[in-house]
Amino acid sequence: IESVGNLNYPSEAKRNNISGSLRLLVSVRADGTVHELKVLESSGHKVLDDAAKRIVRLAAPFAPFPENMRHKTDILEIIRTWQFKQTLFSTRS
Repeated sequence: IESVGNLNYPSEAKRNNISGSLRLLVSVRADGTVHELKVLESSGHKVLDDAAKRIVRLAAPFAPFPENMRHKTDILEIIRTWQFKQTLFSTRS
């Protein structure tokens, strides 16, 4: 996701020197497709919040769950902090 994010850093944010952090919930189905995307804590900038969701959609689908994980997990929920800084994008727990 970080490599996709760095390649797709929002041009509006670059032009206007907008940076910020947000918390995003990403729910992934066992087949690797995205089930749900939800901004839990906004960056305060719609362009960054929308970019985070767009980056996840561009990076999807993800690898299917391993067989042993499929037996006990239908949907995996991941909550990460997304940081948009000028010319750099990263996620962290």
